[in-house]
Amino acid sequence: MSWTKSDYPESMKNLSTETRNKAIEIANALLDDNYEEGRAISIAISQAEKMNTSNEELPYHIVPHNDEWAIKRENATRATEVFSTKEKALDKARDLVKNKNVQLTIHRQDGTIEKVQYAN
Repeated sequence: MSWTKSDYPESMKNLSTETRNKAIEIANALLDDNYEEGRAISIAISQAEKMNTSNEELPYHIVPHNDEWAIKRENATRATEVFSTKEKALDKARDLVKNKNVQLTIHRQDGTIEKVQYAN
């Protein structure tokens, strides 16, 4: 049995739409490879969740860092890179997000959000 975006296993109902669609695609491919249905569902959900939480999709932030400016990924504890000026950090961040569908959030010196932009 193949699943669709409107007809999928009950265990996929609480996934985000993007994750669920990827899980359906993976599960159908596993079924085509003769995996048992329950195993295909389990593997597909696990793989789809990993794919949708990859670092490639995490937003970048330009934040004050001591007396300098840093580029950080969302929820990161360490900076990706640190620069002497906000402008240098912005130039590098724009290069990092170029050709990616990644959000860039620019903060003010006090940490509040100045601007949110998207690469594409």
